[in-house]
Amino acid sequence: MVTVGNFDGVHLGHQAILRTVTTRAAALDGEAIVYTFEPHPRKVLRPEQAPRLLTTLEQKLELLERYGADVVIVEPFDRAFASLPPDGFVRQILHQRLDPVEVYVGYDFRFGRDREGSMRTLTGLGPRLGFAVTIIPEVTIGDRDVNSTRIRELLEVGGVEQAELLLGRSYGVRGRIVEGDRRGRGLGFPTANLEAENEILPAPGVYAGRLRLLDAGQPAPGTEYGAVTNVGRRPTFKAADPISAEAHLLDFDGNLYGRRVELDFVARLREERRFPGVDALKQQIALDADQARLRLAAE
Repeated sequence: MVTVGNFDGVHLGHQAILRTVTTRAAALDGEAIVYTFEPHPRKVLRPEQAPRLLTTLEQKLELLERYGADVVIVEPFDRAFASLPPDGFVRQILHQRLDPVEVYVGYDFRFGRDREGSMRTLTGLGPRLGFAVTIIPEVTIGDRDVNSTRIRELLEVGGVEQAELLLGRSYGVRGRIVEGDRRGRGLGFPTANLEAENEILPAPGVYAGRLRLLDAGQPAPGTEYGAVTNVGRRPTFKAADPISAEAHLLDFDGNLYGRRVELDFVARLREERRFPGVDALKQQIALDADQARLRLAAE
């Protein structure tokens, strides 16, 4: 069984496709195969219009496996591949290379040169070449389709809880912990400064969340800590700072410099704002930490 798509975010709509594919693969004693692309086609064809992606390739592959894919094929997307006409894609890629029994795609799937290929192309050619085609309908929440664009829009305004409803999990950003200016330690609230690998951070603000260690070391990979995370420019100190994410870990006292982590955003606690002085900022951070504990305990 084969499904084809970009799968950015691996959200509830994608998960619905994967459930169908894995169920059919199990019923027919076959494999659930995901065929996807890297980089995103628009980054090659129209870079000025390319979306910022919700997941890194590493995250996407892990999520596809989590939701049941037996095999993931990552097609290097370049202009030569993009020049394939729709019938060439169906014949050369789907039929000759993948040789599927059944193909499953989302309702908005387009393919081939200039996105000329439509559902009509696929459902017309597939049976003639020996494979069935099934179109998976959209998943809706709140009377709107679940899609990557909608999730990006939510993150742009800090709506991490609403984004979680569409993703089926908290939004997570990966990266390495790097040394900062140690202002947090001076305030009594040391922070882990994230050098983000993902293309999207939620809107500036303060968030309750979790930090999970990814690589070898002590504490061990997979260890999680509650966190209160500031995304923004730290305007109390220097409003011209670049936007960054720094997390104060709850119930942790140690050094994570150089470790790779995933930082999840569970709930937005407040907007980022400038405080009149250091004492006011320290009081607010203490309140933020208390509120983050309560919010995480309710999960």
